[in-house]
Amino acid sequence: MDEMERVEVSALVVAYRDIGPTGEMRASAYVEHAEEAVRHFWRYRPPLENEPLYSTAKFEVRLHQPLRVEDAVRMIVQVDKIGGKSVGFEVAMEKDGQTVAEIDVTWTARDADSGEPVALPEDIRDWLYRYVP
Repeated sequence: MDEMERVEVSALVVAYRDIGPTGEMRASAYVEHAEEAVRHFWRYRPPLENEPLYSTAKFEVRLHQPLRVEDAVRMIVQVDKIGGKSVGFEVAMEKDGQTVAEIDVTWTARDADSGEPVALPEDIRDWLYRYVP
């Protein structure tokens, strides 16, 4: 399978709109692109009836090297935590084979009507375990 066909891998080219006054990518753009990578990955989950909603509970960003306009970036999503009601993802951003940023994203499963946290469905948990390193 070609690497860019893997569900946990996506790519981006840093756009001018993501650049701040220092010529480097804005911190908020790292979060936005990490969310896009997780959403790309999430599209491949098994279909479920009455699936809960998922909302972001936490972000943590570690920047190692700045990205600049037109940098080609590879994003790799790994599942690093599967809890009873939440799932943690780590999005590694790589440029030229080196990790330039790591963004941790935690999602909580919520009841669609009440918004209260609920258990992750077993089918989702089983699928997620395939992506735990």
